[in-house]
Amino acid sequence: MEDRYLTKSEPKAYVWLWFLWLGVFYTIWVLLVVGQNDWDKVVEHWPISIAMALGSYAAGATPMGGGTIGFPVLVMWYEMPSSLGRDFSFVIQAIGMTSASILIFVRRQAVAKNILIGAIFGSLIGTPIGIIYVAPYLDELWVKLIFSIVWASFGVLHLFRVNEISKNIGCGSYEKKFDFTIGLLLSLLATIFMTSVTGVGVDMILYCALVLLFRADLKIAIPTSVIIMAFTSIVAVFTKYVAGDFYPGVYGNWLAAAPVVILGAPLGVVIVGYVGRKITLYFVAVLCVFQYVWMCIEEYHELKVIGIFATFLAIGMTMIFLEFLRSMGNKLRSSKDSDISGKPNSV
Repeated sequence: MEDRYLTKSEPKAYVWLWFLWLGVFYTIWVLLVVGQNDWDKVVEHWPISIAMALGSYAAGATPMGGGTIGFPVLVMWYEMPSSLGRDFSFVIQAIGMTSASILIFVRRQAVAKNILIGAIFGSLIGTPIGIIYVAPYLDELWVKLIFSIVWASFGVLHLFRVNEISKNIGCGSYEKKFDFTIGLLLSLLATIFMTSVTGVGVDMILYCALVLLFRADLKIAIPTSVIIMAFTSIVAVFTKYVAGDFYPGVYGNWLAAAPVVILGAPLGVVIVGYVGRKITLYFVAVLCVFQYVWMCIEEYHELKVIGIFATFLAIGMTMIFLEFLRSMGNKLRSSKDSDISGKPNSV
C-alpha cells in the first residue's frame, strides 16, 4: 500500500492505548471535580452534556466537529454569546475529537496522509493568526452568520450529493507535493477566517476537498477530517490559554460535557461502521439546514429581508465553489484514468 495512507493492521494490538487515555482523563477529571469542589458546576451545566452526547457522536461519525451541535445549542438555544460557543467548541473538541483520533490511529484506519500533513502545518500557522488578529474584530452577529451560512451550504451539498459522495472508492491522490499543498492552503485559509471565528470548519473544508476534488472514500475522508479538527482544537486551546482569552463560563460547560464526549466521539467512529455513514450524513445535513432557518428567524429583527437575501446569496456562492471543486475533481480523475489506460488525455 502506498505511504499516502495509514492503513488498518492488527487493531487489537493497540486498542489498549485508547483505554489508557480514558483512564488518564477520568482520573484528572475526578481530581478536578473533587479537589476543587466543582461538582456544583457539573450539575449546573448538565443540559450541555445531554446535547453533546449527540454532538460527540456526530464529531466521530461525520466530518463535523462536536461544536457543530455545541455552538447552536449554546448560542441559539440558550442565547449565550457566540464567543462562548466558539471557545466551548475548541475545548470540547480538544477532548472528544482527540479521543476519536487516538482510536482511529490505534485501529489503523486509513487517512489521506499527505493532505493531512499539509493541513496540520496550515492549522499550526493559521489558527493562532485567526484567533489573535481576526476573531476579536467580528461582532456576535457576524459569527452567527458565518457559522450558519457555511453549515447550511454543507447540509445542502449532502442533501443533493450524498449518493454520489458515498460511491467514492479509495483516494484519488495525484502526487505528494500537490496533496500537501492543497491541504496546507485550504487549512491555512479555513483556520484563519472560519475556525478561529466559529470554533469549527477546517474539518469540513478538508473533507469537501477530499470527497469532491480527490474523490476520496468516506472511510478515508471522515477520519482525516476528525484528526485535523482535533489538532486544530488543541492548537486553539493552547493559543487562548497563553493569551488568557477564554470566555467566562467555558470551564463549567467543559467540565460537564467532557466525560460524555470523550466516549461519544470514539463511539461515533465505531458505530457508524455498522449503521452506515449515509444515514448519519443525511441526518446531520438536515440539522445544518435547520440551524440556518432557526438563525434567520431569531435574527430577523437585525437582518430584515435584505439581510436574509444576502445570506441566500452567500450560500449560493459557497455552493458554486463546492461545485467548482467537484468539476475539477471530475477533470483530474478523467486525466488520471486516461494516463493509466494509455489513451490520449482529452482534458
